[in-house]
Amino acid sequence: MNNLYSNRWFIAIMGTLLQLVLGTVYAWSFFQKPIISEYGWSNVQTMWIFSLAILFLGLSAAVGGLILPKYGPKKLASLGAFLYGLGYLMSAYAMHISSLSLFYIGFGVIGGIGLGLGYVTPVATVSKWFPDKKGFITGMVVMGFGLGALAMSKLIAPLLINMTNDNMVHVFFYIAIVIMVIGIPAGLSMKNPPSGFVPKNYTPPVKSTISQNHENNLTVTRSLLSTKFLGMWLIFFLNISAGIMFISLQSPMIQDLFRIQDASISTESLAVAGATLIAISSLFNGIGRFFWGGISDKIGRIQVFRLILSTQILVFTFMIFTVNPWVFGALVCYVLLCYGGGFGAMPSYVLDVFHAKLMPVIYGVILTAWALGGIVGPQVAAFIRDYYTHTPELIGPRTYMAGTVLLSIGLLVSLTLSNKSITEVSV
Repeated sequence: MNNLYSNRWFIAIMGTLLQLVLGTVYAWSFFQKPIISEYGWSNVQTMWIFSLAILFLGLSAAVGGLILPKYGPKKLASLGAFLYGLGYLMSAYAMHISSLSLFYIGFGVIGGIGLGLGYVTPVATVSKWFPDKKGFITGMVVMGFGLGALAMSKLIAPLLINMTNDNMVHVFFYIAIVIMVIGIPAGLSMKNPPSGFVPKNYTPPVKSTISQNHENNLTVTRSLLSTKFLGMWLIFFLNISAGIMFISLQSPMIQDLFRIQDASISTESLAVAGATLIAISSLFNGIGRFFWGGISDKIGRIQVFRLILSTQILVFTFMIFTVNPWVFGALVCYVLLCYGGGFGAMPSYVLDVFHAKLMPVIYGVILTAWALGGIVGPQVAAFIRDYYTHTPELIGPRTYMAGTVLLSIGLLVSLTLSNKSITEVSV
């Protein structure tokens, strides 16, 4: 038993490492501007590369949750890391032949499928090892995904760009190698706990006979058609849509503000400012998953979502009137703290509301909110950016107004939800 207790922490660490590798996708805004400059594609065209990756991440996560019990976490996680790396390889060739459509297929479809299979597996697997620390441990694992952009924007990408003399084809090729070398072994470390495993000093909660009978009769179909699931999906989707606007375009946004302040600022300085914001905000994205996940253990899951949504409404409203790039950067960091918090609290919320055996399927399906949010958020932001090209001073305010509307709807939905299990309420 002592070996199993130690082994579960090793699996948690490797799951976090796998998430770190996959989370490098959040550094996309680091590449957005150089790719546009090199190939002449519009913001919307280029942003579809990232949007497709998040779309297929969510869709494949749903499929991954369904097939995880059949194929096991080791196969699914390692396959996910391989496909994500393959997506970068195909993207490198797509840039080599200047093919936007191949870029969509490589990074968007193939890479996105890899992201989804790789993402859902460690979350669902590690949560089984830690019934005593649900919010804490799922927050820790998904924290790795939030920190991926930090590793990419401040370490991997700058190093490879300098090494290849700004050759993006070679940069994407070498990134693919890094992803596979680290991600595949981490994926191969994933495994489920033995049947009947209970951590030491942990006593499973005793359920009433009525609750137990309801749970035994609970099916995937009944769960997914419940108003409870719909409400959880909506608050997740709306929080993601608002936050991912900044993940997709935070670098160009802060560069615009610095340029407004000082028109003589160099392109190199602007690029550094953008990369720095990506790195710092990704740190908050990662910490938010860990922080809010742990807080949800103390005050409740839906209470955390209400705090996340309501405080962001204030921040987005304040952003409308913000022209200082330093203040903007600080506010973006808080938005990313809350964005990550949704991912930190949702896995444990699913565990609380639905039967633990249904966790991989229910959580996989709820990640389709990420898929749709990955289209809505970035595409709204990119459309606003292209539409107001000749009046750049309106780009920021219009974007923040859109985010405020999304968050306000999410807050209203959260007020209809509770922390009760689906077996304790009518559906």
